[in-house]
Amino acid sequence: MKNILVPIGTSSNTNQMLHYAVDFASNFGSRIYVMDVFTVSGKTGSLANVSEKIAESGRERLKSVVASVDAKGVEIKIATYNGSIVDGVKSIDKELGIDLIILSPRSNEIKDELYLGNTSGKIIKRTNIPALIVPKEISFTPFSTVLTAFKSGIVKRKRILNPLLDIKNKFETKVNLLLVKTPGYTDDDLRVNPALMDISSQLKITENATTYQGVLEHFQLQSPDLLCVFRRKRGFFKKLWEKTTIFKSEFYATIPVLVLSVNKD
Repeated sequence: MKNILVPIGTSSNTNQMLHYAVDFASNFGSRIYVMDVFTVSGKTGSLANVSEKIAESGRERLKSVVASVDAKGVEIKIATYNGSIVDGVKSIDKELGIDLIILSPRSNEIKDELYLGNTSGKIIKRTNIPALIVPKEISFTPFSTVLTAFKSGIVKRKRILNPLLDIKNKFETKVNLLLVKTPGYTDDDLRVNPALMDISSQLKITENATTYQGVLEHFQLQSPDLLCVFRRKRGFFKKLWEKTTIFKSEFYATIPVLVLSVNKD
């Protein structure tokens, strides 16, 4: 993982999130890009000046955040973008190639009943970049066990698994697969991609109404410190991804969640 993106919002755990990203990145020799977005619309020259002033203010704020964290030798660069958060993420990805986004479930301290807030939800739902969702007040520790849950074993491109493979190789992480047979499954869904099988320690097959219910059933038994899921049109979070926010009553995780997108498949 060469380039890691950390969107910086206005929440109280901004420093904690960057600290987590630094600890994570230091294990892979990654470069971190912290990004803030703002919106100034219009065509007049005065608005152009306003835009530059807001951008400069954003850069100064990011510099302050970066300065408050021990970089531990990790290179941290700053980026600002005038526009939507999704367009900003896509722009920096197009220019640099982002291997992973590290973000908190909620960027602002609003609606305690939410697991995934509107901003974080947009980033995960509307981009195809792997994302690591880190709960508030979680400190980084090497992952020992990851539960990879899915309802279809079809993975058409091996590179989709790169973040999971990098984590396994770096920390000697045990990867447990959970294939959840949900109503309407096909025989093809049960054919697990060889690349997934190659990196796994075990495969468990269960039958549940939803993939999430399968995760809940086996979570305590396996005690993972990382949950890995796939985002596809009919995969984990199928219904949840139809909106940008996710309520805790619908899904909640107290450990980091790695989301691998296969939407291009």
